[in-house]
Amino acid sequence: MTLKKFSFNVLNTELESRLGLIETHRGNIQTPVFMPVGTQATVKGTFIKDLIETGSEIILGNTYHLMLRPGVERIESLGGLHNYMNCRLPILTDSGGFQVMSLSKLNKIDKEQGAIFQSHIDGKKIILSPEKSIKVQKSLNSDIVMVMDECPKKSLDYKKIENSMNLSTYWAKRSKKEFGINNHKGLFGIIQGGLFNDLRIRSLEDLININFDGYAIGGLAVGESQSEMFEVLNGITKHMPHNKPRYLMGVGTPSDILGAVKRGVDMFDCVLPTRSGRTGLAFTWNGRINIRNSKYQNDNNPLDEKCTKFDLNKYSKNYLNHLFNCNEMLGSMLLTLHNINFYQELMLEIRKNIKNGTFLQFHDEYINKL
Repeated sequence: MTLKKFSFNVLNTELESRLGLIETHRGNIQTPVFMPVGTQATVKGTFIKDLIETGSEIILGNTYHLMLRPGVERIESLGGLHNYMNCRLPILTDSGGFQVMSLSKLNKIDKEQGAIFQSHIDGKKIILSPEKSIKVQKSLNSDIVMVMDECPKKSLDYKKIENSMNLSTYWAKRSKKEFGINNHKGLFGIIQGGLFNDLRIRSLEDLININFDGYAIGGLAVGESQSEMFEVLNGITKHMPHNKPRYLMGVGTPSDILGAVKRGVDMFDCVLPTRSGRTGLAFTWNGRINIRNSKYQNDNNPLDEKCTKFDLNKYSKNYLNHLFNCNEMLGSMLLTLHNINFYQELMLEIRKNIKNGTFLQFHDEYINKL
């Protein structure tokens, strides 16, 4: 059987915002899209069938964590990550570069060897080269593969960021060579360059010369302000290829997403809706709600009366407050599902409004409510 070729098309635009469609052999992905994060081969506290019902069309898997636990061999023995976690949705896997920076007790970057680090689980020494990262992702059988990059922490040291960017470009070339030719999977390059616009443009130009199926904007969500992030997007998205997906990694809040869509971004992922759900923070069309707050003890209204999915509108704020104050896991599960559903409702409204030419109005109305 011939597998469908990975492809992307822009269907409509409103100024810089774009409505598009990614086609994969596992299913189509409407953009702008939000990808729930499945760090340990699971989107915490949710069933795959429920994710699908929220409108999720793709999820993200974490190369670093899966490589350490349960290990690639166990996943590969079942034919890949989709079979392992019983997921028929397309899966994007990151390269592991961000976790090397954020989780390792001790790490060293070597141009030729890659990232040399200690496991955050048992302290075991591990070497993750660009080639190994691609091999791991191919063994996981992910549908969109990310190149190995170095993700530096926020810094105003120009030379430091330039050196890191050049290293990421070198690793991107090696990643592309290891990936080879595979028309039914996508390989994305990652633009680095910190807060420096000239470095971002140089990074992008180098990646375009290598030629990838999509281009991610990395090195953000590492401590910069929203205005700094938007300034980076203002300087880079207009230079990105029109006919390739644009992915802003690790972002973000609803206002982050709306602002990035306004600037031409197509794809997003973030742990925020699930992590917030586990700690009692709900995202709604009227802003954020901390359900642990005592004022909800006598509030018998649902988080969102309009949300009929999963009977979420049948659980009162009063009851949810009780669950969290008793540390009952059902509270975390319900709020996690609510948040993912809200994010997918947000993306659906974004796509509808771009199609209708009313996205800027929708953007302003939501932002003004915050």
